[in-house]
Parts: sequence; C-alpha cells; structure tokens
Amino acid sequence: MNDFGTVFLAVIPVFCVAVAGLLMRRLNWLTEEADKSLFRLTVNLLSPALIFSSILHNQALKHGNTVILAPLVGFGTIGLGLVLAKVTARFSNFREAKTIGAFAFCVGIYNYGYVPVPLVNTLFPTSPDTPGVLFVHNLGVEIAFWTIGLMALGVVSGGDWRKVFNGPVIAIFLALTLNLTGADKLVPDFVLKTSTMLGQCAIPIGLILIGATIADHIHEFHSAHGWKVIVLSCLLRLGILPILFLLIAKYLPCSVELKRVILIQAAMPSGTFPILLARHYDRDPSTAVRIVVATSVASLVTIPLWIRFGMNFLGLG
Repeated sequence: MNDFGTVFLAVIPVFCVAVAGLLMRRLNWLTEEADKSLFRLTVNLLSPALIFSSILHNQALKHGNTVILAPLVGFGTIGLGLVLAKVTARFSNFREAKTIGAFAFCVGIYNYGYVPVPLVNTLFPTSPDTPGVLFVHNLGVEIAFWTIGLMALGVVSGGDWRKVFNGPVIAIFLALTLNLTGADKLVPDFVLKTSTMLGQCAIPIGLILIGATIADHIHEFHSAHGWKVIVLSCLLRLGILPILFLLIAKYLPCSVELKRVILIQAAMPSGTFPILLARHYDRDPSTAVRIVVATSVASLVTIPLWIRFGMNFLGLG
C-alpha cells in the first residue's frame, strides 16, 4: 500500500467522477436547477444512510475513547487550519477583510467528506470500522465549520449553530446511541441493507455536484491576478498543515482507525462547499475559487505523496 502508484490509482477515480460532473455541467446535462434537489437528496437521505450503515455495529465506536476523541480531533484540526491561515493572510498584507476571511475559511476547511470516504474504503479495505470513525471525526468538523469557520469568514460573531443539526449529524448521534446502548442488535437486517444501498449513491452524486460547482465558478480563477493566494494556499493546505496533522496522529494516544482518518485528512485539498458560502455571504468568491481549484489540482500529486509518507511515518503500512 505504500507504493506511490497504488495510492495514485486509488485517488484518480475520485477526481474522475468530479470531472464527469464538470463535463455534465458544460454539456448542460446537469443543470443548475437540478443542483438544489440533488443537494437536498444527498444531505437529507443518501449521506445519512451512508453514515448510519458505516457506524452501526462498528466495533471501534463501541468504546468511549474514540467516540470522544474523534470529533475533538476534527474540531481541533479545523481550528488549527483557520488560525494558521488567518495569521498568514494578515502577515501577507491582504488588504480587504473579505479576502482575509475567504482565505482563512477556504484554507482552514479541508475536503472532509466526499474525497476521504472513497479513499478510506479503497486504501483500507480490510478495516470496515475506519469509515465509521471518519464520520464521527467529521461531527467535530461540522461543528467547527458552522461556528468558528463562519467566524473566520467574517459573517457572524457566534456561528450558526442551527446548521449543525442536519441529516448527517442526526444519523451520527442515532447510530452511536444504538451502538453504545447495545440497541444496535435490535435493528432489523433489512433496515441496514436498505441504508447501505442508499448510502452507496451518496459519494458519486456528491462528487458529481462538486465537479458541477467548480464548472460554475472556474471563470473566476484568474490565476495571473491571484498568484499570492494560490501559492500561499497550496503551501499551507498541502505543505505545512499535513505535517502538523501527521504529528498529531503520531503522538496522540488514539486508535489505529483514527490515525488512518487523520492521515487521509492531512492529505486533503480545500473543500469545495466554502465556494458557495463565500458567494452567498459576499466574501470574495474569486479568492475561494482560486484556493479550491489550485489545491485540488495540486493534490493529484500531493495526496499520494503524503499518504505514502504518512503510512511509513505512522507505521500503518
């Protein structure tokens, strides 16, 4: 698994599905009008189904240590990225508050769902418990996203806690409660099978929507006018932060499954959803697009390198 080619081949299909979404938008096979329906379907049904089926009966999540530590790591790594990006933006003489906010938000929020999930499944096929730990980790990421993330973006002073209570988060709490109380044994088999079937649709549709979103905003890239943003975002998101994440995974007394999750998240580019929020809140969406596109393209090379190095560094190979 440490072989560069093996990891690279595991990464490529993820990006190919996103490119398919980009092409479908360009060909007008996937219209902007359809995005809202597909997004609601993914967030409210498919993703919760995937999460529920991954957490239920998960042995790694039947112990309080991982259940508590995983979301704390998710929240902490987002906070670390936001602070580092905010400080870098201020010392780099970014003049407008909107640009500083967009830079900090997009660099600090890594792609924690649609890319890591298929990578975890591909890279650790003999560890069925790792995807569930990833979703519990992402609970902390979600809380950080809608609170300190929006504060870094500069749109609210106290976050938007209502956004935290969404379909995926409810699915996490429900499945964890069933696990920890032993009630997971009472869930009928057909419920789990139905959830698994629905969940298998979540990642492909999510990746297609990511590709379509990038297609909508790619014209705002203008790399010639945003070289500082591009260079600094790649340096932080794909260079400095992965080192800090791997140090956390190395020395944090946590399960092997959580170490794998931290490793995968360390290699991730910036998330794409911040583009939509930067546009929605009028916080320099062009900066958001530059960061997301630049880190996503560069990560085709850096993801395999960091995962290969990280497996050796953490002794996971």
